[in-house]
Amino acid sequence: MLGLWVQLSPDRASTVAGKVDHLFYFLIAVSVFFAGLIFTLILVFAVKYRRRPGNEIPPATKDNLMLEILWTAIPAGLTVVIFLWGARLFYHIFTPPTGTIKINVVAKQWMWKIQHPEGKMEIDELHLPLGRPVELNLISEDVIHDFFVPAFRVKHDVLPGRYSVEWFKPTKTGKYHFFCSQYCGTGHSRMVGWVYVMTPRDYQRWLTSGQPTDPLAVTGERLFQRVGCAACHGQESNGRGPSLVGLFGQTVHLQNGRTRLADDDYLRESILRPNAELVEGYQPVMPTFKGILSEEQILELLAYMKSLPPKEGEVQP
Repeated sequence: MLGLWVQLSPDRASTVAGKVDHLFYFLIAVSVFFAGLIFTLILVFAVKYRRRPGNEIPPATKDNLMLEILWTAIPAGLTVVIFLWGARLFYHIFTPPTGTIKINVVAKQWMWKIQHPEGKMEIDELHLPLGRPVELNLISEDVIHDFFVPAFRVKHDVLPGRYSVEWFKPTKTGKYHFFCSQYCGTGHSRMVGWVYVMTPRDYQRWLTSGQPTDPLAVTGERLFQRVGCAACHGQESNGRGPSLVGLFGQTVHLQNGRTRLADDDYLRESILRPNAELVEGYQPVMPTFKGILSEEQILELLAYMKSLPPKEGEVQP
């Protein structure tokens, strides 16, 4: 019995795992209680009110207002409790705290390509420090995938063409399985990997091991120069394209009168579909980089853009 329980209840290795389990156990308890109550009442009523000889016409029944109120109010109250509990947990799961370690995850049939802000890359493995909140920036190169870590009780769809965020804070060192839990093709069952939660000292040692790597912002700056972005988007605007200095997080005014927040999705779209939403005051002269830059290279460019400080006198939001 203990072995079966261990299989049904995987390790709790993140701060959110216990919260998810408590809501799950509450839902199971409510379901079991009412299922048992309903089946018991059916059995009792079937015996007590069965048809007997000479009793073909049942006696008249009287309305019971209090009973009506109770069997309406109790389920309604439980439903409200479940909704508020679930909504609070949902908000917690999908609202990353400040000070997270931001790690890029690119899904592809059938593998996970992971890159740390220090430039370290992994395939189907994710090394993390104990006790630090981690924010995964997820995107797919092809179809819909799903990044699922049972021990952390977190999962999130990984969509093509759009960034999504998944975060957690590991609480136990160890080795934990992660899966793609969205069917993504014939090799779906092979799209698995391992999360290694390490002490901060071991994690730092792992980061600096092997071939030295440059931070994403540094490789992004080199790529920015190599593909010619600096010709139009240098430190100062030259009329051909807006300056990217301090752009991330700012409001962009478009030619159609609308505004957009310069977040990851907007900057990615501007690289791949530059003429979709033109910035006010500029002409549609930028070529598309779709099919030229990989998702990893786009993430490097975004890291470089985010690293550019605002101009003197400007304050980022």
